[in-house]
Amino acid sequence: MNVVPLPGWADPVPTAPVFDIEHVLASIDTMAAQRPVAAQIVSVANSDDTSARALSRILASDVALASRVMKLANSAYFGMRGRVTSLQFAVTVVGFTTVRTMATVALTDLDDESRLPENFWDVTTSLALAASTLAPRFGERPQDSLCLGLLAQMGAALLHHNDPDGYDEIIAAQPTFRGRRSAEMRRYGINSLRLTSVALEQWGFPATLTTPLKEIDDYRALDGALLRAAFEVASRLTTEDYKEVPISRLTCGKLVEDDLVPVLDQVRADADELRRAMLGESTEADGSEDWII
Repeated sequence: MNVVPLPGWADPVPTAPVFDIEHVLASIDTMAAQRPVAAQIVSVANSDDTSARALSRILASDVALASRVMKLANSAYFGMRGRVTSLQFAVTVVGFTTVRTMATVALTDLDDESRLPENFWDVTTSLALAASTLAPRFGERPQDSLCLGLLAQMGAALLHHNDPDGYDEIIAAQPTFRGRRSAEMRRYGINSLRLTSVALEQWGFPATLTTPLKEIDDYRALDGALLRAAFEVASRLTTEDYKEVPISRLTCGKLVEDDLVPVLDQVRADADELRRAMLGESTEADGSEDWII
């Protein structure tokens, strides 16, 4: 951290770190070099000439990542419990965008909880499941919205990677996600969701995944309404003494409070299994590694 000495002061006064977005994005490239299979998947999964067979062959080179894809394909979310036994079928079940999202999680170290903000995955799984469940109400595809929720906090993780003490101070001082985004702007000149969108745009992710990240704080913009609703669900489930915001205000009138009751129940029921799949955590009688390409 840079410091500025002041005349007459015994100790220098710390200043906010100079935030260099190019340096942060370059650090992702360094991480990618350590996870070449994940980086290759991020690169090729959006190509028009990539097939499930070709993608599964690449994926098979990273056993840990392949196992996570298998776990997710066999989870309650996709309704295929125990029936997905080949990696190619798993890729078809979860979809290319989901595989690409899981590879992005791996190459940006989002699966290393020791380097993440507090409760990162509790929030992320809540975001993903809430966005997916509510997606049809906004004319969006559930699987794409699942990916939006899974990736939304990537920028927060990157800020935490580069300034762990400072970011922990933001979390301690700002219990709400909107408050944190304001604090991020003051400290870094960019908020975490905007940083996520910049990274995803750089890697060629579609606008359906980046536009909501930019529009989340404009309550008049319907493009950000689904993500705002997902953050409200996550806040109600993970933030102590949270003061609820009327869901109709957040969603341009698309939702009312009664609409959230089944969503909250669904997220509570499925969040732990999704978390285990994304982090590759094993459970008893977990046969997800007994697969073929």
